[in-house]
Amino acid sequence: MSEIIIEAGRAEKNYWGDLWRYRELFIILAWRDLSVRYKQTIIGILWAILRPFLTMIVFTIIFSKIAKLPSDGNAPYALMVFAAMLPWSLFANALSESSNSLIDNTNLISKVYFPRMIMPAATVITALVDFLISLVVLIGMMLYYKFAPGLQILLLPLFIAIALLASLGPGLWITALNVKYRDFRYIIPFVVQFGLYVSPVGFSSKVVPEQWRLLYSLNPMVGVIDGFRWCILGSESPLYLPGFLLSLTIIIFFLWLGVSRFRRMENTFADII
Repeated sequence: MSEIIIEAGRAEKNYWGDLWRYRELFIILAWRDLSVRYKQTIIGILWAILRPFLTMIVFTIIFSKIAKLPSDGNAPYALMVFAAMLPWSLFANALSESSNSLIDNTNLISKVYFPRMIMPAATVITALVDFLISLVVLIGMMLYYKFAPGLQILLLPLFIAIALLASLGPGLWITALNVKYRDFRYIIPFVVQFGLYVSPVGFSSKVVPEQWRLLYSLNPMVGVIDGFRWCILGSESPLYLPGFLLSLTIIIFFLWLGVSRFRRMENTFADII
């Protein structure tokens, strides 16, 4: 005869172990998000290519042809921009999707126990798949411009992981706040749009005066974008190490903040939502 043991605080004590035990739910939620991502759209997953590609064209015209800003070394300006659009799109999509993950799964939260952190984490997979599709375009552009990367390209997965962590930290905090304050679902699109223009996506971070570069790196995406460009463009776009380390520190801080705030508010989600 089986025996059921009820232990106070057991769910809390085994929370991180439960994240692994509920990995199948994580896969199911991620697959569901992927399957409905472009459902009932005419061109489907091609949107993952068109959005960053068209933005790259606009930025190349504005910053290169009109503003006459320089590229990184001898790298084609369009290639420099697209190398930055990839991590930015990955960050922006992951942040936007994760920040609404709890609100979009209200029924599931109110009925079943599982670590709620699985939901925002699962949405990140959708953004990652979009990124991998867009990566094919980058490879095509490098072939077109006959631009071969160096061995530093092997470090690209590291910067992809850093970009995901940069989105997950704020995403956890914002999705928790979004449960109580629905204003955040309107604020996030504005923040993402604003961040696109203050991050070095359409221009090289080297145009920022040297005395301001470290301060500029308080924007965590500066270090991520510079890292991507270094991996792809190599010596044409050298990595500004002090700025990258500062951006990485900011990312780690917001990841800690997001996890801690999410965990603090998690027990109230089912009651509030």
